[in-house]
Amino acid sequence: MMKNRILSILLGLVLTLPLFAQKEQFNPVNTGVTSLSIAPDARAGAMGDIGVATEADVNSQYWNPAKYPFNIARAGLSMSYTPWLRQLVADIDLAYLAGFYRIGDYSAISGSLTYFSLGEVIAEEYTIKPYEFAVDVAYSRMLSETFSAAVALRFIYSDLQYDYAEDMEAGSAFAADLALYYNNYIMLGNRECMLGLGLNASNIGSKISYDGGNTNEFIPTNLRLGASILIPIDEYNTITFSADLNKLMVPTRPTYAQFLEEEGYDADDNSKYSEYQGWLESTGYNDISSISGIFKSFGDAPGGFSEELKEIYGGVGVEYCYNQQFSLRGGYHYENEYKGNRKYFTLGAGFKMSVFSLDAAYLISTAQSNPLDQTLRFSLSFDMDGLRDIFGR
Repeated sequence: MMKNRILSILLGLVLTLPLFAQKEQFNPVNTGVTSLSIAPDARAGAMGDIGVATEADVNSQYWNPAKYPFNIARAGLSMSYTPWLRQLVADIDLAYLAGFYRIGDYSAISGSLTYFSLGEVIAEEYTIKPYEFAVDVAYSRMLSETFSAAVALRFIYSDLQYDYAEDMEAGSAFAADLALYYNNYIMLGNRECMLGLGLNASNIGSKISYDGGNTNEFIPTNLRLGASILIPIDEYNTITFSADLNKLMVPTRPTYAQFLEEEGYDADDNSKYSEYQGWLESTGYNDISSISGIFKSFGDAPGGFSEELKEIYGGVGVEYCYNQQFSLRGGYHYENEYKGNRKYFTLGAGFKMSVFSLDAAYLISTAQSNPLDQTLRFSLSFDMDGLRDIFGR
């Protein structure tokens, strides 16, 4: 039982790490702190994990903090809960808290806290309690009536160590996000539609180490681009179509297959993993700085340009809204089978009142087993203007 549980935790941690059993064909981009890549809120989670260009809401901190100045509400607070590997274990989950406050009519401050717990594992007389968390703050400002920008600063902490592992320690890192958002009305036929365009370069910062700096992992530095179009059907009904594209700005790690080929070993030899680690050190991969890695990531895939294209992943989503109160959502997320193979449909719904809104999302995996497959996740958001009206303040 204990062995199965440890296996489940390790599976969740290495979903984006290379699986040597699949040889050179399976070659995803490797990063630490993978919890930073989990979509935290139910609205975006129901639309194929997209959100860089959708209509502004309280959870924009993760997707694009530059959207906050376009938010109708003056202030908001949201709490989200995402279970992980729920079909295998009961206590692995991600909790997310986000909030914002608009300053005047043109700017806003915002922040969020992400906490990822991998539960508790008893291994003989030792206890493993791995977890990760990130806290960030952002400032956003409208540069014109249709265009805004934002910068966010983030502290990241990851503690995955065994209590008895003397050569392992918790890691920390600092990062920043740079975000842009364009929002304007356009005419499609005789309908006045809302067009949104977004860009967010997130987690630009230091690397993270779990062994005192001897080796360093890249954090998931990501470039997200997206577009969204809101189309009014009539006075009460609207429909929104959205799409996001992502590219991890992290250099591709030299593969085990490359090592075997360079050293002249048989392509099916699975006994050289310890030698591979030393060879990997000799390639200089661990010495690449995070900033150099950003530029290197656009042209270092072993398969050339075609493999670089495979590293682009994303999703599409649709949202139907009635009277700005009730919403139905659906989406699809795609990642190339050799770069992670995360392929799944999503669906969900939302209900909004003057004071709060409740959103739910459900994921149906179409490829390999997904940690969120057949799992419900929820977000509860509060409109501070509505609360103030209720209490008469």
